[in-house]
Amino acid sequence: MIQAETFAVLAEASHRIGPGELGENITTTGIDLHALGVGSVLRIGRDALLAVTGLRNPCAQIEAFQRGLLKLVNNRYDTGALIRRAGIMGIVVLGGKIRVGDRIETGRPPGVHQPLDRV
Repeated sequence: MIQAETFAVLAEASHRIGPGELGENITTTGIDLHALGVGSVLRIGRDALLAVTGLRNPCAQIEAFQRGLLKLVNNRYDTGALIRRAGIMGIVVLGGKIRVGDRIETGRPPGVHQPLDRV
């Protein structure tokens, strides 16, 4: 999954990317996917449930799509901390039909929040 807002960040650097072009299966709007914790559950539409497993880890293959993308999706804050903008990974807990425009509800897993890391 990737946030549609990421495409705006890439566009500022002259990269025109649209939903699905980076290999993601689902594009969201208005959800900070990177702030979710490991095990967070996303209900998409009426039936589908996904469990978040971690951060998507882009590799050099993204450069074959458009040169310069890897640096943009793996950038650094002024503090030196890594910024990952390539989206998140998850597994299907319960299948179901999803459609463009379906509502996505997020649920936190029980216990202590475990930040996402690369998978």
